[in-house]
Amino acid sequence: MTALFTLTRRELATFFVSFTGYVIIAAATFLVGLSFIVLLSKLGTDASPMPVTEMCYSTYFFWLLLLLAAPIITMRLFALEKSSGTFETWMTTPVRDLHVVLAKFVAAMLFYVVMWLPMLGCLALVQRYSTQPGGLDWGAVGSTYLGIILLGGLFLSLGCFASALTRSQMVAAMVTLVLGVTLFSLGFLADQIPATGHWPAQVLSRFALFQQMHDFARGVVDTRTIVVYLSLTVFFLFLTLRAVESRRWR
Repeated sequence: MTALFTLTRRELATFFVSFTGYVIIAAATFLVGLSFIVLLSKLGTDASPMPVTEMCYSTYFFWLLLLLAAPIITMRLFALEKSSGTFETWMTTPVRDLHVVLAKFVAAMLFYVVMWLPMLGCLALVQRYSTQPGGLDWGAVGSTYLGIILLGGLFLSLGCFASALTRSQMVAAMVTLVLGVTLFSLGFLADQIPATGHWPAQVLSRFALFQQMHDFARGVVDTRTIVVYLSLTVFFLFLTLRAVESRRWR
């Protein structure tokens, strides 16, 4: 555990030492703030028929940030060290491959969570100046962040896998983006096809990202969705581990 903590701290420090990390957070803050400005300008002084969290997730800004954040955050994790030659040197140290993969993933997840923190500030402003009784449903806010974290974990695990396959950061980013858009397209297709009793439709319904995020934004937590997201995340991290271990077979 000491080795894992040390590696995670090292990886997390690279996000905040470099200028890139602050650019990512600034861009995320801009998109989140812009989405709230658009929503509030459309809503005006009228009462909202749905929770603010539900309106926020339904904007293009939300999905754009989710799709673009994963490639940018993960593209350097393995690819940069391979291209610079430090990966082989680092992997000769007495650390397990599993610790390396987990450390990079956990650091990416922590940075991803920090990136979404500005949304709490926007929600707090809504709570402060809302004229509706009760204001925000903080239970729905918590479930929304749970959905954001689960989706982020899946997309970041895709990015880790892509970065472990290549030495080029651009290639890693493009592969991650393609895989993310593929999942996004499956979610769109799942919304168009009703979940019947046939097994292909049932499997496709597990990738209904829009409906699942809609449930999270309304405060509805489905354990089946959590299991699917966690299982896929673990699966792609397993593939990442195998890609890292493949250096021994060459």
